[in-house]
Amino acid sequence: MHRFACVLSARSLLTASLARAMVVLALGTVLGQSAQAQTFKVLHMFTGPPDGGIPEGTLLLHAGSLYGTTLYGGESEPNALEGNGTVFEVNIETGKEIVLHAFAGTPSDPGSPVAGLIRDSAGNFFGNASDAVFQMNSAGAEIILHTFSGPDGEFPECVLVRNSQGNLYGTTAAGGAYGYGTAFKLDTAGTLTTLYSFTGLSDGSYPQAGLLLKNGNLYGTTRESYPTYYGTVFELNPNTGSLSTLYSFTGGADGGYPESPLIGDGQGNLYGTTYEGGNGASGVGDGVVFKLNIATRQETVLHTFEGQPDDGANPQAGLVRDSAGNFYGTTVNGGATNAGTVFELSMAGTLTALHSFTGGTDGAYPYAGLVIGSKGNLYGVASQGGVSGCSTLTQFSSCGTVFEITP
Repeated sequence: MHRFACVLSARSLLTASLARAMVVLALGTVLGQSAQAQTFKVLHMFTGPPDGGIPEGTLLLHAGSLYGTTLYGGESEPNALEGNGTVFEVNIETGKEIVLHAFAGTPSDPGSPVAGLIRDSAGNFFGNASDAVFQMNSAGAEIILHTFSGPDGEFPECVLVRNSQGNLYGTTAAGGAYGYGTAFKLDTAGTLTTLYSFTGLSDGSYPQAGLLLKNGNLYGTTRESYPTYYGTVFELNPNTGSLSTLYSFTGGADGGYPESPLIGDGQGNLYGTTYEGGNGASGVGDGVVFKLNIATRQETVLHTFEGQPDDGANPQAGLVRDSAGNFYGTTVNGGATNAGTVFELSMAGTLTALHSFTGGTDGAYPYAGLVIGSKGNLYGVASQGGVSGCSTLTQFSSCGTVFEITP
């Protein structure tokens, strides 16, 4: 199964995917945790309105608390029982959650945030909600910095990146001059500049991931492309708007449909994941972890996912790396009950499933990536699982969790 149709709204995309996935959730209540279950801890289980529900974005770790967004939940308005999403804080030590902001679902407060947050030194948060970029202070007061209208982009589903001058950079999954998405800059005065409109040809289409700012250039992925169809890795000069396609995936052993942001190292390499491709257990492949050298444009597959029962499948999120060089990430599917995994990939290419989600109180279907704490603990969210019933979110069997895991 695949989550994105790319030209639909974030809310409808998630609903379609989770409806297909709910078939396996019931298995989670009868199967045990992974072999490393003693390292896994649920910090919070979402319950729907007035709490959040269905967290999708990678968490932000700051001063002992985790900050994130939920696609649904919050204070319900009349005839909108599911709510319009939240910004939340979870204390790592106590597990106490505070809803910092509940979106209203109005033009001035649009809601449905699918991506995570970034924070500046003054304590302001920045994120995407529906077709808008917002800023929120630590007290939860929000202002809309920009609302997309179509020609300048549609469906910003990525976490933003901020440079030292305070400019924000990101992508939209659709819209632009050709309808295939954009890369944009939003300056401190609130002026948006479309840096690049994807054409849907060899440059790619439907960029869903955030951008990596490295040595003055922006690096990212597109989910699809033509004529190979399976997506690209690109380099974009934000000053000139010049885009170079560094690699085009074939959908075979090299992977296909990258939906994750990239990370870099000090040796000129980029690392990421693809949602499909490889030579895994399924007919189309279950995705890969890859390395790409910027200078030579040579791709190396570091791991090919095999699905159930011992490996993950379909990584949508990007990777994080510890000081020893080990990679950590999540897969949406795979594992013991096909409800997703948390994995570690060593420098030698050995993959260890740190946790296999059961679909029970531990969670299920982690779309978001991980963050690493100062003690080496990993933190993330699962989009489903947790409390059964999920309050008024009747279209979902559960609302998701915030978890901690020690590798």
